[in-house]
Amino acid sequence: MSIRFPLQADGLLDAQQPAPRFKSVAGAGDQPLTPGSNVFTSDEVFSPLMVMKQSALQNNLHQLATFCQENGIMLAAHGKTSMSPAILRRAISEGGAWGLGAATPAQVRALRQFGIRNVFLANELVDPAGIRWIGQWQQQHPDHGFLCYVDSLQGVKLLEQHLGDAQISVLMEMSVSGGRTGCRSQQVAIKIAEAIKDSPSLQLVGVAGYEGALGAGRDEAGIQRVKAYCQMMISTAALLADHQLFSSDHIILSAGGGAWFDVVTECFTAATLPLPMTPLIRSGAYMAHDSGLYARIAPFAQPGSSHHFDAALEIWGRVLSRPEPGLAFVDFGRRDVPFDQDLPNPLWIRNADGSEPRAATHLRISDVNDQHAYLLLPDDETLQPGDWVGCGISHPCTAFDKWRYLPLVDDDYCVTDSLETAF
Repeated sequence: MSIRFPLQADGLLDAQQPAPRFKSVAGAGDQPLTPGSNVFTSDEVFSPLMVMKQSALQNNLHQLATFCQENGIMLAAHGKTSMSPAILRRAISEGGAWGLGAATPAQVRALRQFGIRNVFLANELVDPAGIRWIGQWQQQHPDHGFLCYVDSLQGVKLLEQHLGDAQISVLMEMSVSGGRTGCRSQQVAIKIAEAIKDSPSLQLVGVAGYEGALGAGRDEAGIQRVKAYCQMMISTAALLADHQLFSSDHIILSAGGGAWFDVVTECFTAATLPLPMTPLIRSGAYMAHDSGLYARIAPFAQPGSSHHFDAALEIWGRVLSRPEPGLAFVDFGRRDVPFDQDLPNPLWIRNADGSEPRAATHLRISDVNDQHAYLLLPDDETLQPGDWVGCGISHPCTAFDKWRYLPLVDDDYCVTDSLETAF
């Protein structure tokens, strides 16, 4: 019997099929996994796949909601981390967030389409098309909250030129030399605030910043640097209030990403200002947490914390090859996992049929290519091609964007919901 191998140059099929949407789902890949199916035993699963643990997500939402309630602060959870409507709606319905944060006009649009009422564009809004779209939305939905930053007179001018008859509320973004976006001096901030006060389109309602760009470590010097930055924002708010440049009867003070919201909260809640003040933090990574970067630097990971986050994301792949002693290759890589902070951290091994889960803490991933992970292991490790390897990830902000879809699973890895993303 001979095996025929086509040699014609035209290798295209006659009928084009829709592109598969879900790379971890077998078959046509056009439907999510069936609820109740076990990801290790289901015939519907393609390897690799990233999953989110439902119990960890619920814990993380509850822990930060409790922290905010205890300290009397608001939360605009940053949506850019997951851009998943099913997750982000939970941040409000279960996690008590006032609204969600965005970084771009396109993300604002996505959050509106997710059904989010209050959106904080934690960035300057300078793109004319983005300004017009947001202005039109606010005119059509006056009961929907919207905030964004300004840090320049040109930024004020652009907003005035393209908002039309719409009005929006803005916060003065402050930063330091060498930092990220934000006004560098209080004298310039006063001039910008005066231009906002004269504008029929803009209302100044607060002062904001991003302490994470300081690059401070979790040592005493780093803590003091973040505190000094917070005090600069507080003093700027007091100065603008003394000049009667706020349009509202209270001031929003906003900072607090995933690494420093505890220090920011401590500083803001202790502040005394000429007007009532509302602290608003903007963490987003907390929903997923991780087994690397945030496991080291997150506030609840520090000694003595009364709250805790759990790592919710895991990447599972199958062993491809054991070509030499001490080395195996797994079928996920840079297309599937974050690698900008740390490489994936092996947690569990399972047989090819999903049985016999056992710890993988004696293994280490040393590198990733586009679709291969280099797994270092003892010579006597019995892991073989087809077996499952499950890893925690580091930096969830660069994990979700690699997946259009993740199954939400219970602690037995049975599917409970579908998490689609909109990057």
